Amino acid sequence: MKILVCISHVPDTTSKINFTDGDSKFDTNGVQFVINPNDEFGLTRAMWFKEKQGASVDVVNVGGVETEPTLRKALAIGADAAIRVNAEAKDGFQVAKELAKVVQDGGYDLVIAGRESIDYNGAMVPGMLSELIGANFVTNCISLDIEGTNATAIREIDGGKETVTTSLPLVIGGQKGLVEESDLRIPNMRGIMMARKKPLTTVEATDAETETASVEFKKPAPKGAVTLVDAVNLDELINLLHNEAKVI
Repeated sequence: MKILVCISHVPDTTSKINFTDGDSKFDTNGVQFVINPNDEFGLTRAMWFKEKQGASVDVVNVGGVETEPTLRKALAIGADAAIRVNAEAKDGFQVAKELAKVVQDGGYDLVIAGRESIDYNGAMVPGMLSELIGANFVTNCISLDIEGTNATAIREIDGGKETVTTSLPLVIGGQKGLVEESDLRIPNMRGIMMARKKPLTTVEATDAETETASVEFKKPAPKGAVTLVDAVNLDELINLLHNEAKVI
């Protein structure tokens, strides 16, 4: 089984976020980037298939040369090879089209992507990718087992969970629960040294057109100062809530 894991290069959630050019561009200065957490759950599950079922595992990213350290980390975790599509990731449809070309050229049986990235939270790339390559699709996936060409997955739905069966080729939109957080792997020195020898191939983009563009970014409004309510006003508020709003 050939597995391709899609890796998004996203800001660490502890980074301070700023914008430039009239709040129209994200300022990357001083920002630490990491593997998108949903993708890391997927990569860890792919490593299980590699170790238990002999699958091969490649990772792919659409981005510039600045994303290569993130791909190298995925290689250090245990992926066999990495592919970087040499294009700025501008919108979900463009990324999906670039990934579709990689999947078709590589003949992958299973594509594991995160349900969404934690920067733009679009939750659209895996679904569009499955449509472009004509593969089955399961999103919000919290469990995945493969037997031959058959797959059994559990996904979260409103109010509960759903177990589905399908077949390869398959695209997964994974999330927390696909593996336990305790199963996530931190690259050790041996893995880091081996990653330097693993292939990281750069392929040129297909010049897929973008369908959307970011016009302006806005930070959340700052939290207001806490205002203390004196006893007189508090009694009046309780009276209004009880008698006017009928809050019991």
